[in-house]
Amino acid sequence: MLIIGIAGGSGSGKTTVAKKIIEGLPEESISIIPQDAYYKDNSHLPIEERKTINFDHPSSIEFELLVEHVDKLISGQSIQMPVYSYVTCSRKEETITIEPTKVVIVEGILILTNPELRKRLGIKIFVDADSDNRLMRILVRDKEERGRSYDEVIEHYQSYVQPMHLQFIEPSKKFADIIVPEGGRNHIAIDILRSRICQNIEL
Repeated sequence: MLIIGIAGGSGSGKTTVAKKIIEGLPEESISIIPQDAYYKDNSHLPIEERKTINFDHPSSIEFELLVEHVDKLISGQSIQMPVYSYVTCSRKEETITIEPTKVVIVEGILILTNPELRKRLGIKIFVDADSDNRLMRILVRDKEERGRSYDEVIEHYQSYVQPMHLQFIEPSKKFADIIVPEGGRNHIAIDILRSRICQNIEL
């Protein structure tokens, strides 16, 4: 089993890169595990308090469970992946069954900050993007998918996203085996990564 980690700042294009890498490949051979599914369950907190949580800090992720699930997949066991709601800032009751596959992609802003998870990653990728481009993508995404106003997005970016990017995410770039500038527009890097995956699933 090949475990690939795809990290990078919020709005850098990680999800796009992951989708383009596996485009046209057999679905039954590849699984994607988003780091965001492993945000700690905050349903015990009042909704207003949940909104003040720093979701860009490594402490917001239940890495122990994520690593445990990766280990189960490696050993051939299926997992029940959590489902997280950005609207309620808590986990939903339902889970998603993920079966062991030849290739598993773990994708998220903080995955290279955790030493135990890094040990399990056969290929570590960092998607690099200009901060202005990332902010523009965040503005569109948070307004459309997370119901935030323009002012809320800017305030959240200044208070949490940018400081945490500089403190944790950008420094984690040093752990990457491959740095992909320009995200999903970097067709050469994506083709190289797809070729590596094809070798692993014997296409």
